[in-house]
Amino acid sequence: MLIVLITVASASEAESLAEKIVSTKLAACTQIVPQMTSFYFWEGKIRKEFEHLLLIKTLPEKFEELESFILENHSYDVPEIVALSAEKVSESYLEWMKNYLR
Repeated sequence: MLIVLITVASASEAESLAEKIVSTKLAACTQIVPQMTSFYFWEGKIRKEFEHLLLIKTLPEKFEELESFILENHSYDVPEIVALSAEKVSESYLEWMKNYLR
């Protein structure tokens, strides 16, 4: 299982992406973390922005398609797309996920 992290500028964009990602079976679950503050370097200076974090639960074989979808549908020029492998996952959750994403 992979947990893919992306950030977006608004709650409405977060909800729109989350719904599309799950409805197109690119992930079995997407969670939206409430607004947070991000500091990052962009275009020659350090920026401070409010963003929302999406935690996208998917399978490794879905990553490339998910990445393409995010790149095509995200409002940022260079969206954050970070995939973390889940070291341990309950068998029942993983089965549920596999069944949905088939």
